[in-house]
Amino acid sequence: MDCATFAITFDMNELRNFLQNQHSEYEMGPIERDSLLADPIEQFKVWFKEATNNIGIEVNVMNLATVDKYGQPSSRIVLLKDVDKNGFVFYTNYLSRKAKEIQSNPFAAINFFWHEQVRQIRIEGKLIKVSEKDSDDYFKLRPRMSQIGAIASAQSEVIESREILEERIVALDKQYADSEVPRPPHWGGYLLIPHEMEFWQGRPSRLHDRFRYSLQEDNNWQIDRLSP
Repeated sequence: MDCATFAITFDMNELRNFLQNQHSEYEMGPIERDSLLADPIEQFKVWFKEATNNIGIEVNVMNLATVDKYGQPSSRIVLLKDVDKNGFVFYTNYLSRKAKEIQSNPFAAINFFWHEQVRQIRIEGKLIKVSEKDSDDYFKLRPRMSQIGAIASAQSEVIESREILEERIVALDKQYADSEVPRPPHWGGYLLIPHEMEFWQGRPSRLHDRFRYSLQEDNNWQIDRLSP
């Protein structure tokens, strides 16, 4: 075995040992069934507020998982930008990989994990586009260079170099120097309408508390405790 091969093998073993010996005891308090609100979106708001008070920044970071027409899943981090009685909103490029997957399969899942509180919220549902007005209104709130970036970037497409992107940015910056940057038609929001939500609280000895909300045919939510 040459030195390079030995070094790689040693590093892999070191990594494996590190991963297999990572154990943390979660000493957080329990979730009690009686403490949960009847509506999971309202319960989400309670946990989100508590996370905001404890974490402060980027508490709205979430993992979005989609599936293409062949059943191949993919996931990425996006930002929650609104939540109301209907569900959860994020914004993206409608020509991106995620958007193409949503077009062929509108069902998706989002996941929030707040390490400081050892809490996770899993949400599954159907995605629909938000209104043009909602997309326009949010786009106007974005920083100017983020607006320009939304026009310049052909998200998920192959690009020859960083310089090409930067040249587009400079050109667009000059083009809209004296005017409002318009929202491009290929950029806007999605609303995830949930049909299932799970609230997970880390507990000692991996005996976590898990409660699942399932939407019933009468539009009420059934709440079940799940085994950890």
